[in-house]
Amino acid sequence: MYGVEVQMNRWSAPQRAAPFARVAKRPLRLRLYALLMALDCACILASFAIAGGVRFGSVFVDGWAGVTASVTALFLLSAVSTGAYSLDVLRHPSRGVARAVGSVLLAFAMLFLLFFFLKVDQRLSRIMTGTSLLLATGAVTIVRQLVGDALRRRHHGQFTTEILLSDRSGIRERDGFLVVDAATERLTPTPSDAAAQIHFAEMLQGADRVVVACPADTAPQWSQMLKCTGIQGEVLSSDFDHLAPLGVSKVDGHTTLVVSSGPLNARQRLAKRALDLAISLPLLLFIAPVLLGIALAIKLESRGPVLFKQPRVGQGNTMFNILKFRSMRNERTDIHGNRSASRDDDRVTRVGRILRRTSLDELPQLLNVVLGSMSIVGPRPHALGSLAGDRLFWHVDERYWQRHAIKPGITGLAQVRGFRGATHTREHLTSRLQADLEYLSGWSIWRDISILVRTLRVVVHSEAY
Repeated sequence: MYGVEVQMNRWSAPQRAAPFARVAKRPLRLRLYALLMALDCACILASFAIAGGVRFGSVFVDGWAGVTASVTALFLLSAVSTGAYSLDVLRHPSRGVARAVGSVLLAFAMLFLLFFFLKVDQRLSRIMTGTSLLLATGAVTIVRQLVGDALRRRHHGQFTTEILLSDRSGIRERDGFLVVDAATERLTPTPSDAAAQIHFAEMLQGADRVVVACPADTAPQWSQMLKCTGIQGEVLSSDFDHLAPLGVSKVDGHTTLVVSSGPLNARQRLAKRALDLAISLPLLLFIAPVLLGIALAIKLESRGPVLFKQPRVGQGNTMFNILKFRSMRNERTDIHGNRSASRDDDRVTRVGRILRRTSLDELPQLLNVVLGSMSIVGPRPHALGSLAGDRLFWHVDERYWQRHAIKPGITGLAQVRGFRGATHTREHLTSRLQADLEYLSGWSIWRDISILVRTLRVVVHSEAY
């Protein structure tokens, strides 16, 4: 339909597999933050274990598991808020030592205050607590300094992945940049081409910054492509006035204009991920009997798998498989999403009609959230073949791809405003797109919580069928 499958076939697996082997799926700095966080927690846990052995002759002391967990949690909250995991720390290990040690001291101080005011446990061993504090402080100091120095030497102080994409610019090398030739990698600035968007997004996974050096006539198209990635994107060109830049930067003495950046910084992404896991993991355990009951009902009514997997466009315009309870007859499911379900759709089973009417078919997406391909709140992910009337979504509005700068969600601002169901007209898509872009431009953790609360009122909806 409308050449979607033809476009996708232009990028076969062999063509997409080889390039960009030096760029990981996750930015280097994020992996190093995770390493430092794991080492910090290990130091705290080891300090309590050793202190228990010194005081009581055992590394596992009854009643201290909760204390250890509390100190570790308080430490992480303090460390994240004080920037103990940041580029500044990677570049200057001594600053990381100071911030981590400060967080250790603050965590123990908060523990003492909580225990004193709440009178949680009067049998808290002062010797064991004091020993743990001294050991944790010393261990974090030594480990942070040694690991920080080793990381700086190994990566030569370069903790971000910066790509310079050369489109007929003649640039072949640039210090600190991975230079990629657009023609060699078959990258074209065609925002209206789904295959080009997805190929571009896959090539940039793991990058922190992308600079495009190109002729002035293709700068607007590259700018539009960059705005959809969720990565800091810049265009190096002689004519910038009509690109709506976000800021100014430099590359080797030349001026660049920043035309895109991720809607969330590292701390905001961490907070959003923490909220996702805090909701999805307990909820999955709580509703496990319901999930089993639904699976049994689906199996009893019709043959086929319980879960329906469909490729959807996810964060950064990359593809992932969304999970749903199968609500249609297996032989009539629409893997490409070319046809939206209608009110009296003969493909939908009796059980499926109930599931879709109550949104229970969406529950398996909690697994997508746990696995990291989705968030609880965000723009709803669409199939590539989705139509607004008789036109593909991205042909209706060129801003469509920008909604993928953040993880897709189970619910979102568009849904709580009542924009659900089939997109029969251009206006149906435009209203949803406007809500999605508004959500990206004004994200906060409290807005996510507000959307979750409002979602409870629209779970059963007249446009859900």
